[in-house]
Amino acid sequence: MKKTLIAAAVMAASGVAFAASNVTLYGILDTGIGVSKVKHQDTTVQMTTGMDSSSRWGIKGVEDLGNGYSVGFVAEQGFNSDDGNVANGSYGTTSGFTREMQLNVKGAFGTLAAGRFGTLASGAGSYNILQGWAFGTSYGDQGSWTRFGKAWARTNNTLVYVTPAFGGFTVSAMYSNGLSADTDKWSKNRHYYGLGLKYAGGPLNGSLIFEAVDGRGTAEEGKEGTLTNKYFANLGLGPVYDADQVKVEDKKDMTLDKQKTAYGITAGGSYDFGAAKLFAIYQYAWQKEMYNQHAFGLSVGVPVAGGEAKLGARYLIGKFDGEAKRNAKDFGFDDKYRAFNIDAGYTYPLSKRTKVYGFAGWSDGAKAYNNVEKGAWNGWTVAAGLVHSF
Repeated sequence: MKKTLIAAAVMAASGVAFAASNVTLYGILDTGIGVSKVKHQDTTVQMTTGMDSSSRWGIKGVEDLGNGYSVGFVAEQGFNSDDGNVANGSYGTTSGFTREMQLNVKGAFGTLAAGRFGTLASGAGSYNILQGWAFGTSYGDQGSWTRFGKAWARTNNTLVYVTPAFGGFTVSAMYSNGLSADTDKWSKNRHYYGLGLKYAGGPLNGSLIFEAVDGRGTAEEGKEGTLTNKYFANLGLGPVYDADQVKVEDKKDMTLDKQKTAYGITAGGSYDFGAAKLFAIYQYAWQKEMYNQHAFGLSVGVPVAGGEAKLGARYLIGKFDGEAKRNAKDFGFDDKYRAFNIDAGYTYPLSKRTKVYGFAGWSDGAKAYNNVEKGAWNGWTVAAGLVHSF
């Protein structure tokens, strides 16, 4: 719904002139209650935010240039509905419009946009094309596809081009000149590359996405000891070195800018049979000297009593590679890892702009993930909440 008077007041207060009919103020608030347990940790009961739909507010607008051409913008900020703090920060952007900030041009040639937005397989933003998981990127560690597989969220200094549709197919190409910043010379900025094919044709939808992120410009983050601790801690396996040992290991010539490029290929789709919608997704991700892994997902959405019920299962199989494998063995970890996850959820619309939801998810890890203290691979969550859009 266009909130032109409110948008006019907001823009007028900042001293900016605009065509009121072309500007929309919008947002989502999602607040609920969640009970969760991660292996070896206490059970928690918390007020949740953004479990089903990330809470946000934004302003978007478009100017018609004529002859099928237009210029538009999106400025979108994420926030936590339980405490009001800014959310969705990544790669150095932790305040302001953390979810999206873009300027775009559209025409017969397609769409060209620049700014900050979600990557092709991020599950977020205007140019995300991820398909194949009924729960999308909702429901946190237990439900989100991007918490289970490998993903790169929102990147700065990014360009994207989307072709016009040809027989239901579109091609998207995305490039970030610097995930956090591009103030240094090109060889010292860290870059994202993405290429995707999307199909939307009636009941059938699908996408095939290739992504890569190089390791440039990250030398300042530390050397071998710091890298090893950070990597295994992110997996829930660490820290493996104490402070004194980190200092010793950091003397070794293993700075982060020597990391190999990380790659991911994700294929997914869905088919709507009417009585049920079936989803399937697969990802292969690898980084030399770090890991290679496969992630699989099958899920279904079914109309039930005026709402939608969802059920899904995922399986992750991977192994550490090269230096990470040697480190894992040195610290007594298995060099292979596994995880299994099942999710169930239900949403019911109370009106066109308000819905309620319930969710339950459980994950269990094996091999190196057998005792890992990370909810994405070892734990359970039960949650319920209310979502309101404006």
